[in-house]
Amino acid sequence: MTTQKETYLKKLFKLLQPGSVVTSSWLVSCGISRNLQKYYLKSGWLEAIGRSAYKKPGDKIEWQGALNAIQKQTKIKVHVGSVSALALQGFSHYLRISDNSLHLFSPLKTKLPKWFVNYNWDLNIQHHLSSFLPLNTGIKEWEQEQIQIEVSSPERAILECLYLAPQKMDLIECYHLFEGLVNLKPKLINELLHNCNSVKVKRLFLYFAEKTNHQWIHFIEPQKVDLGKGNRMIVKNGVYIPRYLLSVPKELAQL
Repeated sequence: MTTQKETYLKKLFKLLQPGSVVTSSWLVSCGISRNLQKYYLKSGWLEAIGRSAYKKPGDKIEWQGALNAIQKQTKIKVHVGSVSALALQGFSHYLRISDNSLHLFSPLKTKLPKWFVNYNWDLNIQHHLSSFLPLNTGIKEWEQEQIQIEVSSPERAILECLYLAPQKMDLIECYHLFEGLVNLKPKLINELLHNCNSVKVKRLFLYFAEKTNHQWIHFIEPQKVDLGKGNRMIVKNGVYIPRYLLSVPKELAQL
């Protein structure tokens, strides 16, 4: 092996951190050509996990390392959201059930790499495409398994939960999560609510806020939130809440 190849191999070893995934295009940008990648693959220095994605041979990878590669290397806009983001940040004890799902959110028309979609993560990956909130507001860096990933802050995550309810998430479970959110940031909440384009989400949030009466609620500005017009029937034969023009489950109204 030439000295130049040895130099590139050292670079590869440095890039292949434990639990990490590297994409072919990113390796090229780091100076490791596709021909070199094929050589390293054949020589056993790289192990493919799908087309154009690799890991350290024998290394056990989790979804966090793959998501980091998607976010940092491919620049595809995707983040951990809703109940998954809340669980990562310590709110899982407010969940009644766990279905081993990973909820990811992206802008409309976003496609995740096939190597990620087709890999067996032992998870139910749910990829939600939406534009009801601004792209970057309320997104934070979170370190998981010594790997940094982008996740929704609790303020954004609870709005994403309400967006999924009631079809994809239980509304009562959303409320119990809401009860545990005692330290939300009013400034961020106001910004999210002001820029949210889902009337259902905004009405449900303010209804939950009124019912739970956390201390931070007194610093939000509902008068600046456009709640639209007309009734919203969240469930059939529900209890009507005149203030928010909502029909909600009887079980929720009685909490």
